[in-house]
Amino acid sequence: MRVKRYVVDSMPDALQKIRADLGKDAVILNTKEIRSGGFLGLFGKKKIEVIAATDSGGQKQPAPSPTVPLRQAAAVPATPSFVSQMQEALIHGGMKEAAPASASVAMLDTPILPPVVPPVSQAVQQAGRHQAREDILLDEIKQMKEMFAKLATGVQLAAKYPEPVAKFEKQLLDQGISADIVERLLLQATEQFESETSPKTEPFAYEAVKQQLKAILHNPNRKGIAEDTRIAHFVGPTGVGKTTTIAKLAAEQVLKYNRKVGFITSDTYRIAAVEQLKTYATILNIPLEVVFSPQELARAYEQLKHCDVIFMDTAGRNFRNQMYVSELNSLLQTKGRSETYLVLSLTSKYSDMKAITENFAKFQLDQVIFTKFDETDSYGSIINLLYDFPLQLSYLTNGQNVPEDISLTEEDRLAELLLEERS
Repeated sequence: MRVKRYVVDSMPDALQKIRADLGKDAVILNTKEIRSGGFLGLFGKKKIEVIAATDSGGQKQPAPSPTVPLRQAAAVPATPSFVSQMQEALIHGGMKEAAPASASVAMLDTPILPPVVPPVSQAVQQAGRHQAREDILLDEIKQMKEMFAKLATGVQLAAKYPEPVAKFEKQLLDQGISADIVERLLLQATEQFESETSPKTEPFAYEAVKQQLKAILHNPNRKGIAEDTRIAHFVGPTGVGKTTTIAKLAAEQVLKYNRKVGFITSDTYRIAAVEQLKTYATILNIPLEVVFSPQELARAYEQLKHCDVIFMDTAGRNFRNQMYVSELNSLLQTKGRSETYLVLSLTSKYSDMKAITENFAKFQLDQVIFTKFDETDSYGSIINLLYDFPLQLSYLTNGQNVPEDISLTEEDRLAELLLEERS
């Protein structure tokens, strides 16, 4: 068997050369376009590579009908030895290259076999295997980098805190406590943990962190409305539940402590707010005074002079409005023992809470009440606010029911909630 490779400008050139070199019984095994010449494979001229073969010892094939077009001619069966010889020649490169030449169009007198797809070369197979190995290696390198990053983080944490303490870092961050506060909490807990002479167990680390949280939550003076308080002001943004909170506290003073309570509302911007407080006043048999300006406060105080304590509801308008802030400042200028409570919702973002507190801080805030405790499981904002501002934590509200859904803060329970693992 003879196999030859031709690089020509066109198929007619190839056919002419094949017939001249290999005879009319030659068959074309494969054709493909290639580029020849140029620089580094660029700007080369398009050529056609043709691989042809002839079986000099094969059986003579019957001539096909002349009416069958050349490209649709049926394949001529080849002997097994012929096929194997051609494959062997293709695999091992036993081909001779003919010099390219230009010639006129010529056709073979006998049909040719359709192109035979050669087996995948060993080079292609090896390239595929190399690529697969590279992909596996890259994946392993990526996994190793991730593992080293985790190890590095673990080493950094271990350098700051012992392992039983370090495990609480993610938990506190997930609760929304700011990173710098978490760091200080855990460093202080570490000092307490390391100073212990007894076995340093995980439960002891838990207690050390819990004690640091309770230290921030602790109200050293008192909780709730003092007995000698004459006026309690309630300020805060709109929608946090000030009016409902006032009603709950008033019910507590009336039903639990048997005190005479009076209401003053300056929230005349919302008709519904006045009507809501009127409803609570009627139910609890509490007198209510509505003031439209700071000048009317003297009259309201005179009307309520027989009351033990007066609760003042202020409008929950835009705290960024300086006119509102000035008006509110005038309303809070009172005689006698007074307290000012900031009311915030736990469903708010801490950045908003902080901005609100900074605006109301000029009113000498005393304590803070957090509402909607039942509508979230993230309590880190409480720690952030008490850490950033000189406020005392007072009440938490956890529903709309009056007077049940309000309670003084239990520091121990709140610290435990902050340390609970979240699902």
